[in-house]
Amino acid sequence: MSLQRRLASQSTMIFGARLGGSGLVFLTQALIARFWGAELLGEYLLVTATVNLIAVVMPLGFHTVGAYFAADYRARGEKRQLTQFMIRAYGHVLGTFALLLVAGYPLLSLLGQTDSALGQHFAPLVLLALSTGLVHVNGSVLIGLKRPLAGYFADAIFRPMVVLAAFLVALSFAVPAEAFDHMLWIIAIAYVAVALGHFGFVMTTLKTVPDTAAVRTEDVRRWWRFALPWVLISLATDFFFDIDLLLLSHSLPKEELAIFGVCTRIFSLVSFGVAAVYSVTLPDIFESEVNADRAAFNRKIGDANLVASGLSLLLFAGMAVVGPFALMLFGPSFTAGAMPLAILCLALVVRSVMGPASVVLSMHDRPYASLPAVGLGIVALVALNWLLVPTMGLLGAAMAATLAITLWSVALWWTALRTAKLDVSIMQRFRRAATVSA
Repeated sequence: MSLQRRLASQSTMIFGARLGGSGLVFLTQALIARFWGAELLGEYLLVTATVNLIAVVMPLGFHTVGAYFAADYRARGEKRQLTQFMIRAYGHVLGTFALLLVAGYPLLSLLGQTDSALGQHFAPLVLLALSTGLVHVNGSVLIGLKRPLAGYFADAIFRPMVVLAAFLVALSFAVPAEAFDHMLWIIAIAYVAVALGHFGFVMTTLKTVPDTAAVRTEDVRRWWRFALPWVLISLATDFFFDIDLLLLSHSLPKEELAIFGVCTRIFSLVSFGVAAVYSVTLPDIFESEVNADRAAFNRKIGDANLVASGLSLLLFAGMAVVGPFALMLFGPSFTAGAMPLAILCLALVVRSVMGPASVVLSMHDRPYASLPAVGLGIVALVALNWLLVPTMGLLGAAMAATLAITLWSVALWWTALRTAKLDVSIMQRFRRAATVSA
């Protein structure tokens, strides 16, 4: 099977899994609100958000670069080096878990939050953070070892299934508060089991990595040099719209802010389809770089950009048609987000056309080179919100976000071209095709 066909098939499967899992999550949240009330749904969202933030911190950035190092060590036959990296990454998760057990509840007591949702559900919250942190590391390593489907499925499929099943079991309790507490415990215990099973698959896959090279002790510094900037990069990119919503809370009415929030969540789901394309092809790109095969490197980057750009255009067209109906499910007033959602989806096309510059910069040992471009994007977001939102409302918010993403994507492409001497955009593929045909 050609790389392009494999990219299309595997990324479609990953995106389909994420879409199905998100559907289960939305269904469960709607059922919680209907059976137990909006207050308990708010507690559930608060617990979930807290778990996600803690879990992102627990690996101390090693999960953000796990795919790169796993692919690198697999290509070089450095199994023992990869094992040491994994020990360090999982050690960070377990160490922060222990710290959370010792200091977490006393800190809540000091802040007077023991009667809050976080204090009342502290134990299942900590277990959920542990399992989610483990899954983050598991997934990144599996992606680097050319197992992207296995890398994503624990979070995309099994977690939503666990949540829905736990809710259905908890319905047998008559008191909503008691039922909710039991649901959290069921989710926590079940997802720990999922995380351990996921870890078992990682260890099974690790056996396939060749062990033909000596251990390089100097790589510990390289791990930290790569991981630390990627913590900042992932915060500014993965949590980009969370930052945007906080900024807009001072300039948009609450109803419009809610509409824009729904649009950003739909955008985040749709953008996962584009991210899946690069997850499938990154190990092959890493291997070409390790082997110093520049022709194969450029070809694979170009193929990935071509598939990602085509998918982005399809998703943009699909959201232009389906978006209004999806928004209508939240209420008639939410259809005002149809045009802003379409504008946001244009950012997917821009990101795909410009290519995975941040990853390429890390591959060339320049991870910090991405930070100025990402910072420029955040500054542009603040300035454009100030300029466009007061007069254009929702539409201005969407335009500001899309322009900011465009600016940082172009800046990252230019940084990669200037520092790594590589054109990672889709244009290099078209130039290569034109040269071959000539």
